[in-house]
Amino acid sequence: MGVGGTLEYISDMMSSGHSHKKRKQMQTVDLKVRMDCDGCELKVKKALSSLSGVKSVEINRKQQKVTVSGYVEANKVLKKAKSTGKKAEIWPYVPYNLVAQPYSAQAYDKKAPAGYVRKVENTAPSGTVTRYNEDPYINMFSDENPNACSVM
Repeated sequence: MGVGGTLEYISDMMSSGHSHKKRKQMQTVDLKVRMDCDGCELKVKKALSSLSGVKSVEINRKQQKVTVSGYVEANKVLKKAKSTGKKAEIWPYVPYNLVAQPYSAQAYDKKAPAGYVRKVENTAPSGTVTRYNEDPYINMFSDENPNACSVM
């Protein structure tokens, strides 16, 4: 516990125990915001920085991605981003290796940044085995794989 944490702990102990408000958790909110120019970027950054509890705002215009870190709620950040007049939504993409079938019609999105696909729920019926988490290098040298490397 650092000095700041110690002071916070002592101040919490000294304050009246019953009337203290639950503190928001530090979190990171990723948004997809349509931005075309430096002006758009500056407008969004200014608006999101003005929210109370925001520690940092990072913008990647090429990916249309805005990352807000701080003691904030995702729905309030989204509402503030939409108030700028820009089209905004919670970041809908995940890395393609985390999706069972990244090139299915539901997951594939040609507007997604490189290496990302749209986040979809696994709709496979229960009882089926999906092997998307399996490491491809382990399978490459497996005795059960007929196409495995045989270097021995």
